[in-house]
Amino acid sequence: MVGLFAGATVNAARHTQPIGVFDSGLGGISVLREIHRLLPAEHLIYVADSAHAPYGAKTSDYIRARSKRVADFLLEQDVKVLVVACNTATVHAVAYLRETLPIPVVGIEPAVKPAARLTQTGMIGVLATQQTVNSPRLQQLIRDHAAGVQVITQACPGLVEHVEAGDFSSAAVRQLLKVYTLPLLDAGVDTLVLGCTHYPFLAEALADVTHGRMTILETSTPVTHQLMRVLEQENLRRPQTGQGSVQFFSSKADAQHLSSMQTLWQHRITVGLLPDAYR
Repeated sequence: MVGLFAGATVNAARHTQPIGVFDSGLGGISVLREIHRLLPAEHLIYVADSAHAPYGAKTSDYIRARSKRVADFLLEQDVKVLVVACNTATVHAVAYLRETLPIPVVGIEPAVKPAARLTQTGMIGVLATQQTVNSPRLQQLIRDHAAGVQVITQACPGLVEHVEAGDFSSAAVRQLLKVYTLPLLDAGVDTLVLGCTHYPFLAEALADVTHGRMTILETSTPVTHQLMRVLEQENLRRPQTGQGSVQFFSSKADAQHLSSMQTLWQHRITVGLLPDAYR
């Protein structure tokens, strides 16, 4: 009885701790918004590693090292769960983080499985960073969940940089989206997977340049549901009463960056600069 009571006491303390969420930059705010919507009582800490964005142009070793550095900062904030709200960091670092961190780690993956169920033409497209497109993890995801369906992957250099700069619908963005999506339309793709958490912020421009001819899928809701399952399984969910807090940190400090974060979060925020040891 003493052991059971002691364990319950530990969990009772842990469930009040915050949830850590990070991305290579601002894209993970699309996930953060959904977590905050579905789990409004949870305390959240978000880290944008924007000084090192985009991860999609970095080596696998670099991505693992940066992911671990950011995770170590969040551990110092006593987070109870880590959400890797970055597709590129998930495919290159989530296994390593799960091996090395003492808390549960939730990753994010492109919505290939639901896309394969939805397509009417048997053709789906995946927009992602170059590192995600090249990853064995994505290829395994396609083999596991898209049997009998043709999947066209498309790397999208430049899109992350536009989102980081707060540019979601300029002529330059629309031209890039046309270059990346019109060949998919010509090939018969009717279901498009956004394989980077930055891309949902381009959804309006994307729907416009494709004239609404593709169903567009992103993964902020599924990853939040997975987070909810983990919280329940580990007895870490905070009682859903009251309003949780949201803190923001970044490895980059400038006025435009802060303005972009506020635009995406849709509220005024204060952004803390990561300490030197984690930048």
